[in-house]
Amino acid sequence: MKKTTLLLTLLFAVFSLSAQNRLTPELLWELDRIGSPTASPDGKYIAFTITDYDWKKNSGKTNIYIMSTKGGEPTNLTANIGSSCWHPEWRPDGEYIGFISTNAGAPQMFEIKVENPDDFRQVTNYEEGVTGFHYAAQMNRIVFSGNVKLDETTSEKYPDLPMASGRVYDNLMYRHWDEWTDHKYSHIFFQEYNDDNPMSPGIDIMMGQKYDAPLSPFGGSEEFAISPDGNKIAYTCKKLTGKEYAKSTNSDIYIYDIGAGGEQNISLENIGYDKTPVFSPDGNRVAWSSMATPGYESDKNTIRVYDFSNLMITDVLAKHDISADHVVWSEKGNELYFRAGINATYHLWSVEIDNGKLNQITNGQCNFGGYTITGKTAFAQRSTMQEPNTIYEINLKKGDYEQFLEWNQDILGKLEKSTVRKHWIKTSTGEKMLTWLILPPNFDSTKTYPTLLYCQGGPQSAISQYYSFRWNFELMAANDYIIVAPNRHGVPTFGQDYNHQISGDWGGQAMKDYVKAISWASKLKYVDEERLGCVGASYGGYSVYWLAGHNSKRFKAFIAHCGLYNLNSWYATTEEMFFADYDLKGAPWNGKVRGAYEAFNPANFVKNWDAPILVIHGEKDFRVPVGEGIQAFNSAQLLGVESRFLYFPDEGHWVLSPQNGILWHREFFRWLDDHLK
Repeated sequence: MKKTTLLLTLLFAVFSLSAQNRLTPELLWELDRIGSPTASPDGKYIAFTITDYDWKKNSGKTNIYIMSTKGGEPTNLTANIGSSCWHPEWRPDGEYIGFISTNAGAPQMFEIKVENPDDFRQVTNYEEGVTGFHYAAQMNRIVFSGNVKLDETTSEKYPDLPMASGRVYDNLMYRHWDEWTDHKYSHIFFQEYNDDNPMSPGIDIMMGQKYDAPLSPFGGSEEFAISPDGNKIAYTCKKLTGKEYAKSTNSDIYIYDIGAGGEQNISLENIGYDKTPVFSPDGNRVAWSSMATPGYESDKNTIRVYDFSNLMITDVLAKHDISADHVVWSEKGNELYFRAGINATYHLWSVEIDNGKLNQITNGQCNFGGYTITGKTAFAQRSTMQEPNTIYEINLKKGDYEQFLEWNQDILGKLEKSTVRKHWIKTSTGEKMLTWLILPPNFDSTKTYPTLLYCQGGPQSAISQYYSFRWNFELMAANDYIIVAPNRHGVPTFGQDYNHQISGDWGGQAMKDYVKAISWASKLKYVDEERLGCVGASYGGYSVYWLAGHNSKRFKAFIAHCGLYNLNSWYATTEEMFFADYDLKGAPWNGKVRGAYEAFNPANFVKNWDAPILVIHGEKDFRVPVGEGIQAFNSAQLLGVESRFLYFPDEGHWVLSPQNGILWHREFFRWLDDHLK
C-alpha cells in the first residue's frame, strides 16, 4: 500500500471516529423529546411524555410514561396503544390517567388505569375532536376544548360550484402563523363525569360565539380551568373579530357559572393580554398571567389574583421587575409558584400572596421548564445549551436539585461536548451585555477557528440555556465553529427597560450591540477574523439582512431563515398587526414613523451586500411571508451576489418534519463550510 493511500486511510479512520463522538443532524433527531411532568395526587408517581422520532420514516410517536417519585425505571404506560398519546393528566383519585389520542379517529380524551394499562377507555366522543381537557377535583365534571364550525364554506355559499377552490374574505385574520381560517372556532365545553359511565355529551359554554378559546393558534389547555367543585370554568378569550382582533392583544379571563349559565369578565379593566387562569385549591380565588400595555406582546407578565369573596384583584408582582409564566398554587393557597427569567436563564420562583415577598428557588446556568409540585418537592424539565430537556428533582426549601430521569444517555453519554463561557461586554450605552461564547469540543486555544455571530429572533427573546433542535449551538460547535451569542438590547430577563428598548429601534442599538460583540470576539486569539459568519432567524434573519447591508467585508458568509427583508411589504402581508404597530410604531404610510422605515429597512441597503448569502424560507410562514425570502434571494441574484435559496413548500416559520430538519442542517453547514473553511 502506498504511503499516501495509507495516510488517507488513517485520516479517514480518525475523522470517522471523531465524527461518531460529535453531534450530527441525524443524531439530533434520534434524541427523544421529554415532556413536562405531572405528579399523581398522592405524590407517589409522576407522568410525562416521551416523543421518539424515526427520521428515516419521517415520523414520530409520543407515549406516556410513569415513574415512581422515589426513582427507578420509567414505565411506558401507553406502549400497547397504536397511536400517539399526549396531554397526561391524573384523575383526582390517582387511579387513572387521562390523555388525548387519535386511537378512535379524531383526537379524543381517554383514560388508562395505572395499575392495569390494558384497561383504557374513551371519555369524550366529540365529533370534531378534543384539543385539551381538565378534571374537576371532585370528579363530577370535566372541561375540554374542541372546534365548532360556524362559518359557511365557499361550496355552501355556492352549491353549484362544489369544485371551486377560491376563498372569499371581507376582513383580516384570514390566516394566522401557518394556518388559513377553516370556518371553525375553538370553544370550551363541560361534560358530566361518572366513573361508571364516563362518556356523556359535552355542552358548549360559548354557543354561537365566533371567538377562539383557547386563543388561536398556539393556546392550549393552560388557557382554561375548572374549579375544584366543578361549578365554575375560567377561560381565556379575545372577544374581537377581524381588523380589531388583528390589532389588539386584549384577551380576557371569563368565569362561566355552570349552575347559573352565565359568564363574567373579571379582567375587563385591563386592555392588554390576560391569560392562563388557575383556580386556588379551595376555589375561592383565581390567578392568571397579565400584561398591562395594549398591543405589546412582550410586556411584563405579572400575576393577578381575583378573590370571589370581595371581587378584588391583586397584582402580586407589582413591586418586582420580573416577568412570570407557568403559575401554580401552593397546597395551602398562601403563595404562588412560577417560572421567570434572570440573566438569560429561567428558574423557579415563589411569591407570597399577602405581602408580595419574592423568593428565587433555583439558580445556575440552566433553564427550568414545565414543572409539577408535590409536597416540598418539584419535578421539572431542565435543559442547557449542551443537553436537551430531562427531568430534575428540586427541593423547594433549599433550592437544591439533581437529575431524576436519565434518558438519551446512549447518545449524549458518548458525545464530546462544547464549552459554554459567559461574558459581560460593555455596550455603547455603557450597559453590560451578557454574551455566550460556545467553543468546539476538544477546543485548542493555540488554533484559530471560524466563528459565527448568532442573531436572536423575537425580537424580545433571550438567548438562554435552551436546547434548540434547529439553532443548536452544540451542533454548530461540533462542526468546529465558535459561536458568539449576545443578549443584545431588546431581550427579556434583564429588566423590562432593557427588553422594551428595541421597540421602535429595530435597526439601532441592537445592531450596534451585534457589532460590539463580534468586534470583541474578533480580538480573541483563537477567533479567525478572516472567517466570520452571521446567522439568524425571524428578527435574527432581519438582523442578518441588515448587517449584510452594513458589512464592509467583515462577514464572509450569511444565513437568514424566515427573515424580514423589506419592512414595507412585510407590514402589508403579516397577520398580527398589533405586533407590527407596536414594535415599528405604526404603518409605513404613517408620516411620523416613515423615517424609521427608511433608516431601518434592510431592502434599502441591499446594494451594499458584499458576501455570499443563503436564504431559507417556508411557504406556510404567514408571520414573515415567503415573499420576504424571495425578494432577498432575487435581489442577491440580480446584484451578482453569490446566493442560494432553500425553500420549504410544506413548512412555516419553523421546520418541523424530521427529514426537512436534516436537510436544513445539511444545507446550513454545507454553505458555511464552503465559505468559512
